[in-house]
Amino acid sequence: MNTGRKGNKWYKLDNAAIIIPCSAHGAETRVFRIACELNEDVDPAILQTALDETLKEFPYLNSCLRKGLFWYYLDALPFGAKVEEDAEPVMFPIYIPGRRNLLYRVTYYKRRINLEMFHVLADGTGAIIFLRRLLTNYLSAVHHLDPCAAQDFSSRDEKTIDAFSRYYQHEKDFKIGQLKSVNAYQLHGERDMNQLSHVVEAVLSAKQFVDAAHKYGTTVGVFATSLYIAAVIDGMSVHDSTKPVVISVPVNLRQFFPSDTTRNFFGVITIIYYAKDYDGDLQSIIKIVKDQFSEQLQHENISNTMNSFSALVHNMAIKFIPLVLKEPGLTYFIYLQRKGVTASMSNMERITMPDEITPYIDHFAAFMSAPGMQVTMATFGDKLVFGSAGTFTSHPVMLRFYRRLTEMGIDVEIATNDYNNHTADIKEAR
Repeated sequence: MNTGRKGNKWYKLDNAAIIIPCSAHGAETRVFRIACELNEDVDPAILQTALDETLKEFPYLNSCLRKGLFWYYLDALPFGAKVEEDAEPVMFPIYIPGRRNLLYRVTYYKRRINLEMFHVLADGTGAIIFLRRLLTNYLSAVHHLDPCAAQDFSSRDEKTIDAFSRYYQHEKDFKIGQLKSVNAYQLHGERDMNQLSHVVEAVLSAKQFVDAAHKYGTTVGVFATSLYIAAVIDGMSVHDSTKPVVISVPVNLRQFFPSDTTRNFFGVITIIYYAKDYDGDLQSIIKIVKDQFSEQLQHENISNTMNSFSALVHNMAIKFIPLVLKEPGLTYFIYLQRKGVTASMSNMERITMPDEITPYIDHFAAFMSAPGMQVTMATFGDKLVFGSAGTFTSHPVMLRFYRRLTEMGIDVEIATNDYNNHTADIKEAR
């Protein structure tokens, strides 16, 4: 955090957020949503009071994005968000170039509370830290509980620190030339003419899914990624099968480098699978995916992944080029990276709440806008929710994914959104 000449606070973007503004175009709004489904209807007035209280612990969220000479930065605003009823399409753009507006929103609809953020503010884990506190404050007020029981003792500075800079190793400087990708298989289908996100939310038993993963001798992350690859291959033509299926998997770096930051602190591993290696048995996919997970999650490789996010910031050839000249190159670089990915699979892992709060919550769900397809897993209690998002108006890959689960005896309850006059309306389908 810094203080300008007029006393205004401003924040440097963390190393993962540096290129996000350049990638926020069209369908890829770089907005993600984390939703909490309660067991009761939301009281908007109490939610607003809880939000105002929570923001005192997370003041940097009340910022807008501005252009500097060399990079973007966050400029503090003197106000916070106003709670509103959910009325706009899911993950509608938040960042509007040149506009001094907040980069997050809190909405509600019946029993659901939604937190949407522009990715420069936080990653999914950071957003969950904020949402947990908001929900604790809200439900404590509604049910006359003591919110201090769930007090987070990390300081404001610890919440806003750029953890990439803290753990960056200069002697292991990552060269931009190392960021190479293959020409991955791309998903096909009719897209929304307005580039709106179409989401599918599937709720199933976490225990049933974990048991199925264990039957195959693997972890939940490997199992979900392998199932998705199988669902993609099921729809590939002979011609398409010459290209690899490439799944991008975000990794929470807080598992490897201790940090209480609520800002971005994640790495990415890349899983590559060729359809020619598939013999019809899911185990043939799991074996290769499991080996790649194991290799890429080695501490040294994770460290290299973390340093890759610092490459642009520390590269002297790029650092002092004016932003107006850098942006076209960064945009092209992002385009090349997208060609190297079929879809993304993110596991937010198990979400926990204080014991006093847990009975009032049914489940969580998470979604990330994407030009192709992004699948996000969120687990709370025995409810595992797969949230998929993209601009495709139909969802054949996800339906094949869920069909495979039901064939294993796992019950799946599916909900999706439809658009009528640009308004999202969630309809259940079983």
